[in-house]
Amino acid sequence: MEKTAPGKKKKIALTVLIVIGTILLVYGILAIWPKGKNFKLDNPMRTETDLPILIAHGGGNREFPDNTLEAFYNAYSVDKNVMMETDVSITADGVVILSHDTTLDRKTNVTGKIADWNYSDLMAQQVNFGYTNPTEGGVLVGERKLFADDGGNNKYPVDVEYPQGVSPRHQTVYLATTLEELIVAFPENRINVEIKQSGETGKKALSAIIDLLEKYDAFDRVVVASFHEEIYDEFCALAASGEVPEEFMFSPAYAASIKFLLLHYLRLDQFFGDEMCVFQLPTEEYGISLATKSFVKAAHRNNLAVHYWTVNDPEEMRELIAIGADGIMTDYPHRLAEVYGEYTAE
Repeated sequence: MEKTAPGKKKKIALTVLIVIGTILLVYGILAIWPKGKNFKLDNPMRTETDLPILIAHGGGNREFPDNTLEAFYNAYSVDKNVMMETDVSITADGVVILSHDTTLDRKTNVTGKIADWNYSDLMAQQVNFGYTNPTEGGVLVGERKLFADDGGNNKYPVDVEYPQGVSPRHQTVYLATTLEELIVAFPENRINVEIKQSGETGKKALSAIIDLLEKYDAFDRVVVASFHEEIYDEFCALAASGEVPEEFMFSPAYAASIKFLLLHYLRLDQFFGDEMCVFQLPTEEYGISLATKSFVKAAHRNNLAVHYWTVNDPEEMRELIAIGADGIMTDYPHRLAEVYGEYTAE
């Protein structure tokens, strides 16, 4: 076997060192490259104080039936600056209503897909959105059950602490709530709107939401979200074509979040190019902690906000405050407000 000459060995070693050195140099330059802004304007989804934004998940769905106007009034009684988190679907007659499910079986006293019902019929029949029924695959499988709090107490619209001048819509029934009603009832509050329907129906809902935001000039306080990639792709297409204003805010599905996370680990997050404004994440996914100070700082360098869901444990709330989270989404607005009180008490 022919031996490699000493001189040749030195050349190979030198070449390897040059290649490694070049890679390290390029990586170093990229790592310190000035960060861009994924959201070009002032980001309304970032907190303005030392405490995260209090975000009422479904209005605080362990205190009152979720995604009802009454639940959001309850959250408003806790914090006048509360951010409303809601889920929506569009009806057969084109009205965007608040609902975590795309069917009516779990939350009401009727059944069927929301896309097959007219909003006018929901109101004419005074369908009650105050239930927590057992379902499988969105279909009723047992006896209907009225909402009850953790103490087993049924709660009714008259139990809400309303602002002065506001009266219950009904004494006992939680009527269907439209997104338009929510926007009008809380003209100063930030709102997160998650589209639950997928495909063409979900895209139709997105279009209707955009029309509402334009009607009420609410692009700078309402962020739209969806776990359906086709809905995010539709938003990206609208943004690229200039069909939505620069203020329009969208929170992406998982793919964009994973992409940013990987770039963050490589210290290359400045190359994350999605024009979005906020990550809304669980604190942990697949055993990987997403609630770290370094992740939040990386997002902030790109003018991105970070909101965590759904956090009901006081100690976990304190941990998120410590890492500088922009928002905490909870089922218990009163509980989170009590934790915040620990930091504001003199």
